[in-house]
Amino acid sequence: MLSWSRVRGVFFRYFYVMLKGPQQLSDLFYWPLIDILLWGLTSRWIAEIHLESNVPLILMTGLIFWQITWRGSIDISVSLLQEFWHRNLINLFATPLRILEWTFGVILMCLCKLCITVLFGAFVVYLLYSLQVFTIGWAFLPFAAMLLIFGWVLGFLASSLIIYWGHRVEAIAWMAGYIFAPFSAVFYPVSVLPLWAQKIAWVLPTTYIFEGMRMILRNEVFPISYFGMSFGLNCLYLTLSLSLFYFAFRKSRMKGLARLE
Repeated sequence: MLSWSRVRGVFFRYFYVMLKGPQQLSDLFYWPLIDILLWGLTSRWIAEIHLESNVPLILMTGLIFWQITWRGSIDISVSLLQEFWHRNLINLFATPLRILEWTFGVILMCLCKLCITVLFGAFVVYLLYSLQVFTIGWAFLPFAAMLLIFGWVLGFLASSLIIYWGHRVEAIAWMAGYIFAPFSAVFYPVSVLPLWAQKIAWVLPTTYIFEGMRMILRNEVFPISYFGMSFGLNCLYLTLSLSLFYFAFRKSRMKGLARLE
């Protein structure tokens, strides 16, 4: 016979876990909000331009480009989380391994995985939609480099929080890459955003790359000024994020890395 008291007990067991921290609420609020913002703004832009002939190519190229930023972000932070999950964090840094060496090793792995992801994504887009995302030409390489660097910025920012607070904030590893997606104008121009959001957009290095990408796909000249702004902002943000990560790591090690596992 069904016991409603036990059913109620199971319900409250998971209900209180859901309320335990903000990361537990991401599935309820964060991801739906991001999807609504991204695709709502994209549909608004498409409605305004009356379906230009190159819209599918713009959208698919934007999607592949955004994967570069997201992969750069998640590969950094999840590499750190794997040491948490395997209870290997103390063992790893009890060796002569320096944090700088760990950083370079993770970045190298990130580059390898990125190449596989981009090539696979480009192949699938061509196979399913007969669209060539490399139509952007040689500009793909410098643009991809800027997007990847910003992905590292987000990855080290998330890793700073994870190495200091541990499992409580591990959901930030997946959330960080998409926090700035609506402001980066991945699938639509900055002009679609409200004025207050446009101000945020122009302080992100990704915005200049996606705007430049659409300019090239419209057969305009390579936007050197946009690339320069993206490069300058990336240098600044990468320096700050690395400094924050090293600072958080030192503070966490002083408190004891064992508390994180």
